[in-house]
Amino acid sequence: MYGIYLIAALIVSGGAIAFIGDRLGTKIGKKRLSIFGLRPRHTSNVITVITGILITGLTIGLLSLASKEVRTALFGLDELNASLETARRELSMTSEELASIRSEYDRASADLAKSREDIEQLEAEQVELKEESERLKEGNRTLELTNARLIEDNDQLVVDNDRLAASNDQLAADNDRLTASNDDLSAENDRLNEDNATLAEDNKTLEERTERLRSGLTAIREGDIIFRAGEVLASGVIEGHRASEAIVNDIDALAEHASANVSARSGQEESVWIYQPELREAVDRIANSNGDVVLRITAAGNLMRGEPVRTSLELFDNDKIFDADEFIIAQVYEITDGNAAEDIVRDFLSEVNHAAVSRGVLPDPIRGTVGVMEGTQFYQVVEAISKLKGPIMLTAYAREQTTAMGPLRLSVKLEHPKD
Repeated sequence: MYGIYLIAALIVSGGAIAFIGDRLGTKIGKKRLSIFGLRPRHTSNVITVITGILITGLTIGLLSLASKEVRTALFGLDELNASLETARRELSMTSEELASIRSEYDRASADLAKSREDIEQLEAEQVELKEESERLKEGNRTLELTNARLIEDNDQLVVDNDRLAASNDQLAADNDRLTASNDDLSAENDRLNEDNATLAEDNKTLEERTERLRSGLTAIREGDIIFRAGEVLASGVIEGHRASEAIVNDIDALAEHASANVSARSGQEESVWIYQPELREAVDRIANSNGDVVLRITAAGNLMRGEPVRTSLELFDNDKIFDADEFIIAQVYEITDGNAAEDIVRDFLSEVNHAAVSRGVLPDPIRGTVGVMEGTQFYQVVEAISKLKGPIMLTAYAREQTTAMGPLRLSVKLEHPKD
């Protein structure tokens, strides 16, 4: 607002001076006045110049009186420039100091961040150290308890050591007595050695007699053997996982059946003998079995008529081997001579036998057979083959469900390319 007033005053004062100068110049021109000996026209020009100078001077004077900034601009510009230059240098120094301070601040911030990380790490290590201290304290308590127990054990060992020392003295006395007894036994051993020499001579004589008896017994056995070694005297299926008493009863019943078979073949009353440890082992195995078990009572050796019937027990799991109508084996043959038909059928039955045994059907220990084919079917197949020439295929099926106990009842099918 002050500037507006100042400009208005300058306009008014300038206008007034110009007006006065103009009026003064006009009057001087009309009166044809002369200043300093100048012509009137030149005098009028001088008045006009003086008026302009007064306007400019008055303007500058008023501005100088009214504004400190104008006075400074007119009379203190060099000082102002020097001050500005000094201010610029100070500002530059201040900027450099600010940059340095900022750099220091950044370094301080980085150091602070690192210090915080170090503090966090130290705090984590402190937590770990506290946990380790707790563990060490717990371990120390455990060691103290262990040490206390060891002290108790040591005290007990001292007592036991004293007791052992007393026992050692007693053993030393017993050893002295045993030494004396050993001397007596040595003398007795010498006497026994003499008796042993006598017994050795008697044993040699008995061996000669035994050899003569064995030769005679062999000759007798070769002439009247009723059962060969390994031959089945009786067999049956016994249910497993039962009480031992029930299993023993079943084995006794099977043993009676074996005795009846032996008696029937020998023509006189016979009874089988089962080795008791073997019997107990068989009973335990059957009792621990979850399924049925096949038990065979076999001859332990060649049995002579009138001799004790010594037996062995054979145990097998009675698993299901074949379902009814299950395929067993197929075999292709080339027929060149009808007279060989029976040999072909017997060879095929032998192959069936091997296949069934490999699947788990128990064979006869003497004959080694497992398959049973009805005689009627056997001769029907033989007759059918005898009428054919060229390749044929025989296929065997299980007629009914068959377990390991057997027997395997067969159904044989004949196929020919012309059929």
